[in-house]
Amino acid sequence: MMLSTRPAGSPLTGELTPPGDKSISHRALIFALLAQGESRVTGLLESEDVNATANACRQLGMQIRREGEVLILDGVGRQGLSAPHGPLDMGNSGTAMRLLAGVLAAQNFESELFGDESLNRRPMARIIKPLALMGARIEAGKGGVPPLTIHGNPGLQGIDYPSPVASAQVKSCVLLAGLYAKGRTTVTEPLKSRDHTEKMLPAFGVKLSGSCGVTGGSRLRGTEIHVPADISSAAFFMVAATLVPDSDILLKNVGLNATRDGIVHVLRAMGADLTVQNPRCQGGEDVGDIRVRYSGRLNGLEIPLELIPSLIDELPVILALAAVSRGQTKLRGAQELRVKESDRLAVMARGLEALGVSLREYPDGMDIRGGAVGAGQVDGAGDHRCAMSFAVLGQVAASVLQISGAENINTSFPTFVSDLQRVGGNIAHSQGEHANA
Repeated sequence: MMLSTRPAGSPLTGELTPPGDKSISHRALIFALLAQGESRVTGLLESEDVNATANACRQLGMQIRREGEVLILDGVGRQGLSAPHGPLDMGNSGTAMRLLAGVLAAQNFESELFGDESLNRRPMARIIKPLALMGARIEAGKGGVPPLTIHGNPGLQGIDYPSPVASAQVKSCVLLAGLYAKGRTTVTEPLKSRDHTEKMLPAFGVKLSGSCGVTGGSRLRGTEIHVPADISSAAFFMVAATLVPDSDILLKNVGLNATRDGIVHVLRAMGADLTVQNPRCQGGEDVGDIRVRYSGRLNGLEIPLELIPSLIDELPVILALAAVSRGQTKLRGAQELRVKESDRLAVMARGLEALGVSLREYPDGMDIRGGAVGAGQVDGAGDHRCAMSFAVLGQVAASVLQISGAENINTSFPTFVSDLQRVGGNIAHSQGEHANA
């Protein structure tokens, strides 16, 4: 799929409620599967990634039905999972694959997880190692990539695992396996990653051991979950409003978890006019409405290392913003971007260079010298976040910007194009007509 943008001809204005948080949506489905009784979920993201998790949960025995805006999830309990009739397709979702691997490692049946071409290149050794230490037996493709064949072992042993990477997917995978394991399972990280699992498990009745540990045999019970809007999706509109003169956008009901709000701090440090209105707590998660207005003063900065885990998914759009900010922006400690849906550092570097941006790429980051950006064609490389980042930058490009490799936007933000059009953005699928053209 190809997108086409032109410079926005007028300010971006209006209110939007971004789609539900993808990370929380995955967890709500998987935890509800393991729970006894009924769970009721509102705000669940309905995207290709989350649908892959929902389909896998159905194949493992969960029934899902809708009552208006509420999804009713009938859990089967930790010991009630059914052996799937075939391989489980995780699509493009690394979260679904890694979290479900932790659950399936402890079952009394064999299962197989596979994904699309992009997911089948992503590293799974980072979860296979700790699961193997617990007694799991998992076969992967050459280099530790999917598909994964999981030979279930109900006799897992709890471990204290010092994760070498700050990864919520690794942490959650190990904790889910720990719910089945004998004894206690704990995870420590070099930097704190997003903590939705630690917040959601108590809502399902699981008492945590310390700040990040579980005791084997803990039972989950059905509960009610309200999924806030995804700050990773809101980020594209936060940056768009910061870029386009005289813009004023209000983003409603956005999750502001302290392990996810790094972009708020970085945008403010760069000079954005950003305020949080109506802050509140909703189901254990901090939520608020984010108002972003054009400030006309954007400066590059050195992104603090300690913020990297809290904005890892937002770094592509921050790099796009850096391309038109005064001075230099320095990013280091972001080697995790190399193993996302694409090599995001390489994809962003090649695209920005094609637009005339001066930069230097490093193994774990990039230096960008801001200025005006040109036009032409860039490749999103099948990565939803890179493609949407280029689309936002296209609102202030010199002229028409064509973005190929944008087909996976539906994995996280199916309404991105129409939502950007709704607030005045100049974007269309390349076969159609431009909004505001």
